[in-house]
Amino acid sequence: MTAFRTLDDAGALNGRRVLLRVDVNVPMEAGRVTDATRIARIVPTIREIAGKGGRVVLLAHFGRPKGKPVASESLKSVVATIAEHLGRPVAFAEDCVGPAAAAAVAALEDGDVLLLENTRFHAGEEKNDPAFTAELAANGDLYVNEAFSAAHRAHASTEGLAHVLPAYAGRLMQAELDALTKGLEAPTRPVIALVGGAKVSSKIDLLQNLVAKVDMLVIGGGMANTFLHAQGFGVGKSLCEKDLAETALRIVEAAKAAKCRIILPVDAVVASEFKADAAHETVSVDSVPDTGMILDAGPATVAEINAAIDTAATLVWNGPLGAFELTPFDAATVAAAQHAAERTTAGTLVSVAGGGDTVAALNHAGVGETFSYVSTAGGAFLEWLEGKALPGVEALRAKV
Repeated sequence: MTAFRTLDDAGALNGRRVLLRVDVNVPMEAGRVTDATRIARIVPTIREIAGKGGRVVLLAHFGRPKGKPVASESLKSVVATIAEHLGRPVAFAEDCVGPAAAAAVAALEDGDVLLLENTRFHAGEEKNDPAFTAELAANGDLYVNEAFSAAHRAHASTEGLAHVLPAYAGRLMQAELDALTKGLEAPTRPVIALVGGAKVSSKIDLLQNLVAKVDMLVIGGGMANTFLHAQGFGVGKSLCEKDLAETALRIVEAAKAAKCRIILPVDAVVASEFKADAAHETVSVDSVPDTGMILDAGPATVAEINAAIDTAATLVWNGPLGAFELTPFDAATVAAAQHAAERTTAGTLVSVAGGGDTVAALNHAGVGETFSYVSTAGGAFLEWLEGKALPGVEALRAKV
């Protein structure tokens, strides 16, 4: 972590106003938080800053209000859940800038915690407007970014503040950057990447970047069908982007040039309809019936994937191997995830996962807490895997 400034570099926090950018963009139903995972993850950093006498001022967005106040997207609805997880009161200000914010910040004592209203209620947030950034900065003495999930956005509260206040990575951001560095930037080799999901079109940049960086690449889910089709296999009525066949072949050729082994399904679980417990059969990929849909990888494919994982020192996982939401088409994802978890527990594999349905798939397999690191960041995680620079991360790099 020497490449980034962290809380270890911030010095004494006692009496200082710490603008802490967090992600509390959590799912809600009937005004209640239905999944507090993101809130739970920011608690250690809040407690550390408050425990050192810092005055914690939480900055966050919620939803997509498009620069105007929207009552249904007020952060007031998450205050109670933050306080519950934190085990201490959390104050709330009706705005993130202006008199309401200034008064609320001025009322803080050492160790207090305050949540400011949705930063996206102001157009200057997403425009990264310098004037709006200055208004935010007026309420802080230093800036800590704990929201890796928003680090791919160059917004005022995710990137702008890092240029006008002393800026540091929070503990969650630090852990995320450390995990991703171990997973892809400076990994222990051999490295295997497992990429699943529905469409090649959404992951072209990701696949092109990975074949140049990893030793083995497993392609699963619906996107594997496009690669099978490109290589001349019939895929019946399976989800398949046939217009991307040439793109798939170029990725295969790029992998060969980089000496990256691509692992595609050798057998498949096929059904005639997309629903749970549909009648199904396991067939070789050269025997998929014209009326069939590939909904999962078969046991021979899982065995090949697990054998490849056994030869790896590092695993990067993004996406499921099949329609994991429907039984029994979750079997391949569950089996491979549990095998990777066993290797991780044994201390022989560094496993980093995240993006899209990945968290849900690993939790479904019962291994969400077993992998070395599971990111909830979504788009930011994917852009990192694609090799793109993230503005919110770049702004935290230590000056050499």
